Amino acid sequence: MDDCKAVASPVDMSSRLVSSDATTKVDAPFREAVGALMHLTTATRPDIAFAVGYVSRFMENPQEEHWVAVKRIFRYLQGTKTHGICYKPSARIDFRGYSDADWAGDLTDRKSTSGVHVHATRCASQLGQQEAAKCFVVHE
Repeated sequence: MDDCKAVASPVDMSSRLVSSDATTKVDAPFREAVGALMHLTTATRPDIAFAVGYVSRFMENPQEEHWVAVKRIFRYLQGTKTHGICYKPSARIDFRGYSDADWAGDLTDRKSTSGVHVHATRCASQLGQQEAAKCFVVHE
């Protein structure tokens, strides 16, 4: 990945990943790569949290398009090596919270994804999850 072409964002928003019932799996270290990315997400790179959570949904049966999405995250990291978190002491603590959700954004099972970001001065904490309930639209 040292010679890969860097990208500006970790996710290609023009494409949607879906689960596959295919019996063949991609011949790549998919789970190991996603595990390494999860470690980066919790340790030093919260900017890739959504992308890593998104590709981790396909750990059971990864296909080629899922592997391409994982490689895109690594390409993003390649271009942002100098980005990081810098903690400095501060006398004032300022708390801010943000949340967002999509409604039935998973095309396979119509589950929603929600996320919360809590920012305390310069320290951040994140939580993202896929909802257990499915969303349905009833039109009469």
